[in-house]
Amino acid sequence: MKSGFVNLFGKPNAGKSTLLNTLMGEKLAIVSHKVQTTRHRIKGILTAQGYQMILSDTPGIIDPRYKLHEKMMDSVRQAVADTDVALLLLDGKDRLEENDDIFSGLHLKVPALVLINKSERMTKDEIDSAKVYFMDKNYCTDVLAISALRKINTDILFERIIQLLPTGEPFFDGDEMTDRPVKFFVGEMIREKIFSMYEDEIPYHTAVLVQEFKEKDTLTKIQADIIVQRETQKGILLGEGGKMIRQLGTEARKEIEEFIGRKVFLELFVKVRPKWRDNEWQLREYGY
Repeated sequence: MKSGFVNLFGKPNAGKSTLLNTLMGEKLAIVSHKVQTTRHRIKGILTAQGYQMILSDTPGIIDPRYKLHEKMMDSVRQAVADTDVALLLLDGKDRLEENDDIFSGLHLKVPALVLINKSERMTKDEIDSAKVYFMDKNYCTDVLAISALRKINTDILFERIIQLLPTGEPFFDGDEMTDRPVKFFVGEMIREKIFSMYEDEIPYHTAVLVQEFKEKDTLTKIQADIIVQRETQKGILLGEGGKMIRQLGTEARKEIEEFIGRKVFLELFVKVRPKWRDNEWQLREYGY
């Protein structure tokens, strides 16, 4: 039996969340074209004959500007500490030297696969050059050119991960898919819709706190607070006559219903909490 933690690392928007979802065959991590969408470490558990793979998405590696960012980087450091196989992901069009600095800074002592993502946008010469560059690095076990979105070479990657997993007993029961409760994913789905519907600073100044999750006979009742930092941001979230918040609720409800497999009654409230991103107590309350 092989069993181990396979953790994804890289800059924001390298495609880590998309790769986690592709390898899992299920959407566990929210995805957006905007940077810093992932704030939490999310584990997906794959158990099959002969192996258990615990895949872990992590926030993109950044220089912290707020306590929220510091919490995000703490989760990256925790992931480094329990990694059995590291997946080092970069956008193939990004600067190789900058990604090398990030990967070197992790100080990994385990097998590490460098994954050149979005390879469908690269020429063969560009791919070959990147492979040569990373194969020379001390932290690199192997280099693969992939596309997490197009599922190019992800089957090969999956088999390579299994080869590198250490021998050991499973960490989780075979029917578990994640260590996170349903409430967590509900909050993430609401936050994903905020990222897709609103521009500028709104998604980055917003947190979601699920206050109520009750399963009734015919539906599930969910009440969630959307936290912002300023009254002007609350106005933007609500929209004229509440139009935007109703649209947000409708889109989030549809995705939540598909995820949990039953009808949902969703209530959303917008609350102003100044400077919550730098408030330790509030960060803890919001799950960070």
